[in-house]
Order: sequence, then structure tokens, then C-alpha cells
Amino acid sequence: MNCPYAATASALDQAPLAGDLPAAYPAAINRRYRSIEDPATVRAILARPEHFSPANALATAVPLAPAALRILSRVKFALPEVLASASGPEHLAVRRITAGFFSPAKVRAQREQVRARVREICAGLDTRLRRGEVLDLGTELAAVVPVEIMARMTGFPVPPRSSLKAWSQDSLELFWGWPDEPRQLELARSAAQYYAWLDGAVHEAVQRDDENLCVQLHRAGIGERQLRSLAYFLGIAGQETTSMLISTALHAGLRDHRWSALAHRDTGMAAARQLVGEVLSRASSVPTWRRIATSAIRLGDQEFQAGDELVLRLSGGELGTAADASLAFGHGIHRCLGAGLARMEAELVLAETARLLPTLVADPKAVRFGYSLSFQAPDAVFCRYPNESRHP
Repeated sequence: MNCPYAATASALDQAPLAGDLPAAYPAAINRRYRSIEDPATVRAILARPEHFSPANALATAVPLAPAALRILSRVKFALPEVLASASGPEHLAVRRITAGFFSPAKVRAQREQVRARVREICAGLDTRLRRGEVLDLGTELAAVVPVEIMARMTGFPVPPRSSLKAWSQDSLELFWGWPDEPRQLELARSAAQYYAWLDGAVHEAVQRDDENLCVQLHRAGIGERQLRSLAYFLGIAGQETTSMLISTALHAGLRDHRWSALAHRDTGMAAARQLVGEVLSRASSVPTWRRIATSAIRLGDQEFQAGDELVLRLSGGELGTAADASLAFGHGIHRCLGAGLARMEAELVLAETARLLPTLVADPKAVRFGYSLSFQAPDAVFCRYPNESRHP
């Protein structure tokens, strides 16, 4: 079976969300993976970790060339099972500790921090927009807030934002993309740099006398090798996927003529919640996730054999079709721990930005929809002020 993407990134409210997407994954992906599109079947698979393992969740989507593997081996690169790719008692122990850092109360406590940071950023953007600049909200806003909030909530080591952005995007392509061999070598060097940085940063974090996430997990018996794996994944998933969600929501709000409702003092938050919900159901930053069958099993009318590698559609049916958002953050024991945080950040950033920059319009520059096996987002959110709003 193929793993089809829709031919286009369909509209939210019948307006273009992004550029064209390929009609299918590359042949190597289609040969390796079996696509599961039915939401009920996806839910049943995610509810059965004893039959469908997450062990391939952090594997590369295509085999790496020997030269790329050698680059990684020089820094002893390894991502042992610890959270997203683990199951069993150790997974539950790590998840229980990590979940404490993302409790509803702790998420709510970040609301004013998010608002304050958006206000600060938008004040600088307003000055530049009035000069007639065309800005990319993906870079200027969506890429900034999640990194800072994640660092504040977990105390996990975070490299400089410019390095983190490059390292995390390169790792997304290396693990979930289909780079050719020359590109694999470039990406492997980047991943090795990130891993080498984490080697020292994690070791330093567990020596601190505060109650950061590394310290608590280390105290519970989680070794530094596993902590590096968790830090590597959280460094990507904890900020990059939320940045992607915010970028897609901002892009949709500007392109789909929703900005005035988002900017309205009385309707802004409700409009933001509605739009983020639509984005999660139709164009989530994580539209698919992987599993591997560990034994023969039948679910409904589908038969699975041990070793079957699966791509599960989380956003319900093909990309762009109407669906609910209940699977957007996964299901079962591996449901995303940061789901509430991601939604809160996306809604607040969207509503606050529209309120503070109410005359903002989309710039007509072409925007491509970057995608890989499990991640997608517009590569930029270009915007500007109308001519009458600019000042010399």
C-alpha cells in the first residue's frame, strides 16, 4: 500500500493554506511502510503497544549511507529507547516524571509569559513593518516563543536559538526525510554537532542543584546516555513541532482572511481556538507517526504481520479533509505530553499577534509547504503592512 499525501494542502474554510504537496511519498518510502488512514484503526493500533511497538519512531525513514553512519559513530551517536520510542515500566517511569513538568497548572502559569513575550516581539516588528519591511513571522515569532517556554518549564539544556533551529531542522530531515547520500553527509555532520553539544550540556545539567528535568530523571536512575536521547528528542519535538503549528496557524489566519476576527478584542481568543483546532485536524505539524507490528494480529478487516512497518495518519484521513483533532497529538500511553502547552502557545501567539498587529496582511511571496514523513509546515509566513499603514 502507498502512503499518500493529498495532492494539495487543502483549504481551511475553502481558502489556500499552502503550496502543492507531492501526491505520494518517494518509492523507497512506499516500499518500506504501510499506510493506515482510518482513524479508528489508528486509534486501535496506538492503544496496543504490546502488538505495535514504537521502536521505529526515531529510526531514519530511509537507510543511511555507510559514510553518514561513520560520521555519527565518531561522536558515539545513539538514541536509546526512553520516551517516544520506548514502552514498558521504564517508559512509564520516565513519562510520569516528565508529565509533572507539563501539568495543566504549570501550563496555565505560562500564559502571561507567552503574552508578555509576544508583546515584546510585536513591538519591534511593528517598527520594522512601518518602515515597509516584509517579515517572516515563522522566523521572527513562531521560532522564538516555544524554545523559551520549553527551557523555562523543564530546565533542559538549550543551545543558542540559531544553532538549535539549524540542528533540529537538519535532524528532522535526516530522520524523517529521504535525503540522498551527499545530503545525508551534511545532515549527519549537523546531527553529530548537536549530539556532541548535548553530551556536555546534559552532564552539566545533572550536576546542578536545581530541580530541572535532567536532575529528577537522573535521580530516578535514568543514565546520561538515555538523557541525551530524551534531550535530543525534546529539543526537536518540544519546540520545533510547536513552532510549526504556530507558523501554520499564522499562515492560515493571514491567507484565509481570518485576521480581523482574530484581532477583535471580544472574539480574538475564540477565533484563535477555532482556527488552531482546524489546523490540528487538517494540517497538523505532525500528521503521521510510525509503529512496527511485533506479532500477527487482526484489527477489523485488516491483517498485520510481525515486522510490518506502519505510517499512522494522525490528522484523520487525507491531509486537508475535514476531521476532528483528537488524534493530532497521538493516543494512548504515548500521547504527546506537551499537547496542552502546544495548543495554548499556538492560540495565544495567534490571538495576541493579531490584536497587536491588526492591519497585518499576507505578502504575496510564494510559500512552499515543507514536509517529511511525519512533519509539515509552511517554510515561511511572509507578511507586511498595507501601504497606507506604512510610515517613512
